[in-house]
Amino acid sequence: MREVPEKKGLMEVLFRKKVFHGNSHLDSPLKRCLTVIDVMFIAIGHMIGAGIYVLTGSVVRNQAGPSIVLSFLFSGIAALLSALSYAEFGARFPRAGSAYTYAYTSIGELWAFIIGWTVPLEYMIGNAAVARSWSSYFDTLFDHAIQNFTINTIGEFDVGGGFFSKYLDILACVLVMLVAVAVAMGTKTSARINLVFVTLNIAILAFVIVTNLTYADFNNWFGTTSTGGSTFFPYGFSGTLSGASTCFFAFIGFEALATAGEEAKNPHRTIPIATICSLAVTFLIYMLMGASLTLMMPYDEVNPNAAYAEAYRAKGANVARIIMTVGALTGLINNLITGTFALPRAVYAMADDGLIFSFLAKINKFTKA
Repeated sequence: MREVPEKKGLMEVLFRKKVFHGNSHLDSPLKRCLTVIDVMFIAIGHMIGAGIYVLTGSVVRNQAGPSIVLSFLFSGIAALLSALSYAEFGARFPRAGSAYTYAYTSIGELWAFIIGWTVPLEYMIGNAAVARSWSSYFDTLFDHAIQNFTINTIGEFDVGGGFFSKYLDILACVLVMLVAVAVAMGTKTSARINLVFVTLNIAILAFVIVTNLTYADFNNWFGTTSTGGSTFFPYGFSGTLSGASTCFFAFIGFEALATAGEEAKNPHRTIPIATICSLAVTFLIYMLMGASLTLMMPYDEVNPNAAYAEAYRAKGANVARIIMTVGALTGLINNLITGTFALPRAVYAMADDGLIFSFLAKINKFTKA
């Protein structure tokens, strides 16, 4: 539905704003079927991926040490302030466009058009990267057998520049297609699939946290370094703040739930609650993961590239290392499901407003999605 002021001059066209009258912002051909839990888990699935296993180790080893718990606290507060803006806009304008729609209603069509193109681009690049990461992670479990088979059968590509893959990543392609099929089955179905994977991922993260705490040594927090400094602030408070800037990326993803606003039941209530709850759960998990890791091992022995895997290897906990690997794969699938869920909705919003091809706004008459 197009509800914009009458066209006048060039400047009026470029900076005209989308206007809703009465409750017209609630009118939509999409089916409103998502509950608070559904929307909340979409955000959690997008925020908690395999990056939790990489980001935590890197910040601990190179920036903050055990004070990473404070880094997550500071970055969580900053993310909350940003999320509150999304929550307010999402409650006032529960549409599928997310940041695009918010820009259209507040600062005008030109900026909305620019933002509208960057959002799908973000999801496309992100989904491709996640699929490649999942494929690579999965292949390492089999000593790169899939990669070697593909290269021996099809060969390598000498693209140059190091930007593109040297071989055809069939596994990543298949994964993207499977996830796309799952999302195309309907909004409620894809939300249920996401809920299952997020629940599994959280269960594995809980296992990792509890396992780490069984090896806890509080001297790793309250001891002194070789130079006489605090082991809790080995890089000083400036290191903690530096770590907070990096940890902020852990919370990027809460905007994915805004794309579900047009399909949420009672969005004026659902969007704000889901936003706050998803951030709270994510903050708690990241803080516990950071705390348990630094209690398990001295910060200067943490491997920044494979913190938990190497920690379990050092402790001889091979079963825990395998379970953690499954958790990383599950987290990546969460990222891919939610990214694939959000992408077409961002495109749909622009098409529905007539800023791109209108056929991209067609709704499936069976799934209403």
